[in-house]
This record gives sequence, C-alpha cells and structure tokens, in this order.
Amino acid sequence: MSQENVEGFRRAIEAWNRRDVDGWLERTASDFEWSPANPAAVERSVYRGDEEIRQAFAAIWEIWEVFRFEETEIRDLEDSLVWLGRVHATGKASHVKLNHDFAIHLLVRDGDAFLTWNEALEAAGLSE
Repeated sequence: MSQENVEGFRRAIEAWNRRDVDGWLERTASDFEWSPANPAAVERSVYRGDEEIRQAFAAIWEIWEVFRFEETEIRDLEDSLVWLGRVHATGKASHVKLNHDFAIHLLVRDGDAFLTWNEALEAAGLSE
C-alpha cells in the first residue's frame, strides 16, 4: 500500500473516533462491505453500502458511550496493511469499560477486523 493509503486509513480511524460517519465513508468505496469484529458487531455480521453502514454507526452509538481506537503501529505490506492498536469502549447503559487489543488487516478492496494482534498478523502471513 502507498503512504497515501496508510494516511487515508489513519484519517478513517480518526473519523471513527470523532463519530463522523461521513468522514469514515469518504475513505471507502461505494460497494464497501464492513464485517465488524465484536464488540462493534451490533445487529448483523456484514453491512453493505452507505445506508447500512450509517445504520450500524447509529446502533453502535446507541450501545456504546465511548468507542475509540488507539493506534500502536501500522505495518505497510505493499498490497495491504496491518493496523495494530487498542479499542477503548464504555457501555452506555452498563458503564462497563473495555480496553482490549484490536487489529485490522486491510486490503485495498477487502479487509477484516480481529480482536487479537496475532490473528491479524497470521491473516497477513506474518508471525511474531
């Protein structure tokens, strides 16, 4: 991936952290499919297109008071990238706090989210 793609993905994460669905969608293709890893998965496992993604964002913010990502590192693998970091979340009703490793393996036309760094690195053909 180019440095431009790495920075674009960072801007998408920043948009998520601001709860800016428009800013997040600006970084995706019109046929984007999002398969969130729990705890982001709210109603279904795949969201397709802008309208479903907007509905998913709204559902997430109904459940989570805080849901933000903190980057540790990004590994540029030429045709993909692996984002390693943490998710910080607080339940709106329960006030339960999560502070958990989180990783994303992103290809230009596809990507997956993982709850452990090892799973993402293995999916990318890397190991620690």
